Amino acid sequence: MLTSINTLFLLGAYILGSIPTAVWIGKYFYKIDVREYGSGNAGATNVFRVLGKKAGIPVLFLDIFKGFLAVSLASLSNYTIHSNQFINLQLVLGIASLVGHIFPIFASFRGGKGIATLLGIILAVLPYAAFISIGIFILVLLISGYVSLSSMIAAVAFPLIVILVFNITNNSLIVFSILIAIMVLITHQKNIERLIRREESKAQLINKIKNSVLPNNPTDAEQ
Repeated sequence: MLTSINTLFLLGAYILGSIPTAVWIGKYFYKIDVREYGSGNAGATNVFRVLGKKAGIPVLFLDIFKGFLAVSLASLSNYTIHSNQFINLQLVLGIASLVGHIFPIFASFRGGKGIATLLGIILAVLPYAAFISIGIFILVLLISGYVSLSSMIAAVAFPLIVILVFNITNNSLIVFSILIAIMVLITHQKNIERLIRREESKAQLINKIKNSVLPNNPTDAEQ
């Protein structure tokens, strides 16, 4: 039920999601708008790509935190924790913050893809399933070097983890987990096209780790 207090929570969640950390940090500390460089997204991945880890790490954690904080607003409601009403409110608040990140009112409605914010949301709602998804993301990233591919595989695995590993029967959580996978695939359409054409950029940090661990290959150098 959408009460006046829940409406305020919803607005608060959207505003939290709308905080454009990538844009503000880029403009304040580096005098550039990251949306004009790299992939054009106002997200942590593009900040890593354009500005490096000193800017990327705080953007990443702040984007995760704002999703987590938005969902945590549900704890201020009168609903019993873990009740269906409480869970539904958590999910609605999470979606509101995600919409805020993708269409931020503070940045001309030009935001990012919401992966970090989405991680904060699922950490607040389903922390154990989120940790397994993070593990899948890291594993795929180390193997492939592609952040986009890792994000998509982790997202597609998430509903399977929710349903098969934790045997969750709450319909709202099941639908939410499936919608997450669909949304991530939709927002990564251009990445999918670049992956098919083998034009997608790999994470520089992963390449540096591999280069430091693996011996130099003269054949690779010639290529």
